Amino acid sequence: MTCLFVTAGRRRTPPPGGVLVNSSVPGRKGHRRRPSHGFPHRRVFAAFLLLCLFSLVSLRTSRAVSDWKTIAPGMDYKYITTKTPSPVGDSSIFILRMDPNLWRLEPVGISQTGESAGHTARDWSQGHKYSAAINAGMFATDYKTHLGYMRSASHTNNGHSNAYQSVAAFEPRDSQSLPLFHIFDLDAPGVHFQDILKDYTSVLQNLRLVKRSGLNQWSQQERKWSEAALGEDDAGRILFIYSRSPFSMHDLNDELLAPGIGLVAAQHLEGGPEAQLYIHVGALELELCGSYETSFKENDSNSVAWPVPNILGVRPRPSAAH
Repeated sequence: MTCLFVTAGRRRTPPPGGVLVNSSVPGRKGHRRRPSHGFPHRRVFAAFLLLCLFSLVSLRTSRAVSDWKTIAPGMDYKYITTKTPSPVGDSSIFILRMDPNLWRLEPVGISQTGESAGHTARDWSQGHKYSAAINAGMFATDYKTHLGYMRSASHTNNGHSNAYQSVAAFEPRDSQSLPLFHIFDLDAPGVHFQDILKDYTSVLQNLRLVKRSGLNQWSQQERKWSEAALGEDDAGRILFIYSRSPFSMHDLNDELLAPGIGLVAAQHLEGGPEAQLYIHVGALELELCGSYETSFKENDSNSVAWPVPNILGVRPRPSAAH
């Protein structure tokens, strides 16, 4: 797999999946004995036990916070190791978290650039000077048109909506009263697609994974694949989510909804060998590409990112450029 992790000017392999503190402490079966009158000792022991439990909870809480590693102001990442392992790969999920006040999203594709073929996320990033890039979503058989509605401030790739219920909107026309980034559920009360189009310059419709607030929308199934997804957390931050290890979307959603991430909504971008994520910020360069997909490529052998016609890029806001 092409996965380069560059720091301080030299390359090394990516760190292993994030370490989760195990909440289950192995114990021993004790033997029963007659009650003792050593009440003070029992009280001391009980107090000691409570202190240990409190320390364990505090450690877990602080570890959940500290697992995030800062790349740049408003941009952090972490690996999580899944509770239920995948039959393929290392069972880790990579999450890139970005503050929309400091980082902006920009969808782009070959229908806008006029090119005849797509690029990898890495090539899209280098060509457009993005700090990070991920799939924009699935595309039609013409290898150009996004399957759902897709519009940026300067170009409309597909002006027709479909049945997908998740719409990511960014760059509002009124940034003082509207969030800079928000994932809407089209079947939520009071949400209307035409209002979103009026309020936001950039809109991206995709297949829904998680409905607000934190509802897994996929029933269990046998199909599984490598996954690239877009999410929003409980602080309104942008999440780029990538897993090379294949999971059913039901199981992936359950893992992402575990404590420590704050996920409230998510949409599917791409699966299998076409799923990819690229980051190049400062000394850090990381390229991730998928492989496994049921009934298509049922192995972990893919080692290169595939060209895709549309991408979702990230660049610092002019006021926050560093």
